[in-house]
Amino acid sequence: MAGKIKTIAFDADDTLWQNEQFFRLTQERFADLLADHAERGHLEERLMAAERRNLGHYGFGIKGFVLSMIETAIEVTEARVPATVIAEIIAAGQEMLSHPIELLPDVEETVGALAESHHILLITKGDLLDQERKLAQSGLGDLFDGVEIVSDKTPPVYSEIFRRREVEPDTAMMVGNSLKSDVLPVIEAGAWGTHVPHDLTWSFEHAEPPTEHPRFREIPRLGALPAILASLD
Repeated sequence: MAGKIKTIAFDADDTLWQNEQFFRLTQERFADLLADHAERGHLEERLMAAERRNLGHYGFGIKGFVLSMIETAIEVTEARVPATVIAEIIAAGQEMLSHPIELLPDVEETVGALAESHHILLITKGDLLDQERKLAQSGLGDLFDGVEIVSDKTPPVYSEIFRRREVEPDTAMMVGNSLKSDVLPVIEAGAWGTHVPHDLTWSFEHAEPPTEHPRFREIPRLGALPAILASLD
């Protein structure tokens, strides 16, 4: 069992601010645009398949999502998709990239308080420019001792971050809404993983919680994190 937690790393999207809801709204708009060509459920399946297929090419984020929507539109219309529909998809992506940041409950107070007593990191994946924009608009940037924007979150990625920042894994905790990205790989890397569920989570991020693991915790909202840390100390 670890000693005192000295480093706390936070995920960004759907942990500190809203993100997935904008993907869902855009996907609804996409379905409306192609309603004459594909049934909604079938279209969702084709889009999900395209996203999974393209992760290795485009990575995570809005730009890859837009390219996958365009690819899906071409597929389901057998390359007859009107240019006006492509233009609508691009416009929807641009709106997503400029949407104002909406912090989740307890975020500003909790991160601000913990920054006074712990080493605070932000570890997020996705498009570099978009994540930098969101962090700048969030007003939270000055609270972090370090920011890591990575292409994916895997045990080796976490291990390399801890090594480079001279952090002992068993004194570090990652906090996020994704079991697949924020909890399971960081536990494998030797640190603590705390799950903060969000009402909307991309299906790609679903996984079974490691409920029996001694370094796993789950809290209903970020405001419960200080109590968890106090119990471990």
